[in-house]
Amino acid sequence: MALTPKDIAAMLDHSTLQPWLTEDDIRRGCEVALKYQTASVCARPCDVPILSEMLKGSPVKVCTVIGFPHGAHQTAVKVTEAKQALAEGCEELDMVLNIGKLKHGDADYVENEIRQLAETAHAAGAILKVILETCYLTEEEKILACHLSEKAGADFVKTSTGYGSAGCTIEDLKLMRANVSEAIRIKGSGGIRDLDTVLSARAVGASRCGVSATEKIMAEAEKRYAEGTLKEIEDLKEMSGGY
Repeated sequence: MALTPKDIAAMLDHSTLQPWLTEDDIRRGCEVALKYQTASVCARPCDVPILSEMLKGSPVKVCTVIGFPHGAHQTAVKVTEAKQALAEGCEELDMVLNIGKLKHGDADYVENEIRQLAETAHAAGAILKVILETCYLTEEEKILACHLSEKAGADFVKTSTGYGSAGCTIEDLKLMRANVSEAIRIKGSGGIRDLDTVLSARAVGASRCGVSATEKIMAEAEKRYAEGTLKEIEDLKEMSGGY
């Protein structure tokens, strides 16, 4: 099926999460997102006020990360972090679940934490994406994380932070899509650096991709669109790596 560059941009959460980025870098990231009308800009919590200023009145959402990148903050700290971001205009929260608690088998802790964050987000009209950090999980743990996320009210499940030992894979996206209902959306992140990888993720059910290579991806999308070759991909390939 034929696609347009707008279809691609609508899948992209433009990432500005690297610890060394300056305020000027964050503003430049917002300008990139506004140029292409990406789904969101996903930035560090300290940058939410800049995003709220730069993206005001646009369709590009303000997104930040919670408990990032290890997921090991206490639940109360994550809730406080979320409330601060929401008060500053955040519209989407990408929260890292507690990986250690999940691997220990403490499903009640993980579910309760996700539920508290989902309720906090929804009370402010925002959405919650739960980052599984799939590189550290067994297949059974990935499935459990998907089930707990949906049960607790999350809006998305997301593969990776981009700062773990590996990033997004097609197999993980397939597994996640198969283990949540159609009401829950899928986000791939970590190692997504080109258009074909975005299209591969789309083909297995991802509706968002976290990327920092937005300009490269969109330049290729516009080129293919002009040539009449921008379309759904069928030859899926593996993805690995980080931002």
